[in-house]
Amino acid sequence: MQQHKGFSMEQKKARWGWIFVAPTLAFFLVFSFYPIGNAIYMSFFKKNLLSLKPPEFVGWGNYKYLFSSDMFWQSVANTAIFTVGTFIPLVVLSLVLAAFIMSRTKLQKFLQMALYSPAALSSVVAALIWLLIFDPRGLANQALNFINGTSGVNYHWLSNANMLRLSTIILYFWKYIGYFTIVFIAGIGGIPDYLHEAALIDGANRWQDFWHITFPLLKPTTLLVSVMVMIQCLKTFSTQYLFTTSGAPTRPIDVITLSIYNTAIKDHNIGRASAMSVLLFLVMLVLTWLQFRISRTEEVTYM
Repeated sequence: MQQHKGFSMEQKKARWGWIFVAPTLAFFLVFSFYPIGNAIYMSFFKKNLLSLKPPEFVGWGNYKYLFSSDMFWQSVANTAIFTVGTFIPLVVLSLVLAAFIMSRTKLQKFLQMALYSPAALSSVVAALIWLLIFDPRGLANQALNFINGTSGVNYHWLSNANMLRLSTIILYFWKYIGYFTIVFIAGIGGIPDYLHEAALIDGANRWQDFWHITFPLLKPTTLLVSVMVMIQCLKTFSTQYLFTTSGAPTRPIDVITLSIYNTAIKDHNIGRASAMSVLLFLVMLVLTWLQFRISRTEEVTYM
């Protein structure tokens, strides 16, 4: 039999596929995988960031120190409070807003643009806006005084521990609620219209249509949003950093990422900061795996 010379069509497609993917793989290797591997490696060493001395191998010493450190567990608690306080409202209310906007026949585009606009701002600009709002003479105190019927009361948004935590949650919610609402709107828009029409013909009202048709078919989008929100909350940094540099106390909002920054840049202890980064990475990995595991109970199909 005569053998075909050269590559087959499938082999050529595979080769060109690798050629097009190679730049992206190289980018991830240099800027993602190498830093992760280097952080894992450095977490087993004691290294002063500004010292020319070679790093000193300490094994699990950095991890043992962190697990016995009150400051580390305080940063873990702060991160957990911020994540829970932001995660649930963002996921739930972004879904509610998406369903509300999609139910409108007018002003859909305007509502989407208005909600999404804060996400287009940089974190610095967003923090500066809310620092003015949380100022003793700002809109936050004025609004609470109006609601409570008081005058001139300062609610200490940037000095009281609980109010400071709440202020960072409010800022984050305001900045990202529009972004995740748009993601849900895209998911709702991908559901075929004939499913809603069939439900309405069968006598379902709008609530029943949402609960029995829209919500179950939004499972992949809900999973995507949940993972994105969780990761976004766990790696929060700029809001807390900008608040503390503006004079707010550090302890109530000293999340893990801020603690990593202070440990590496201010204390120059790059080994311990690397160990904290590895632990945060593992927490993200485990929580993401759990979300995928829980959400794998059933598949979504359009009949």
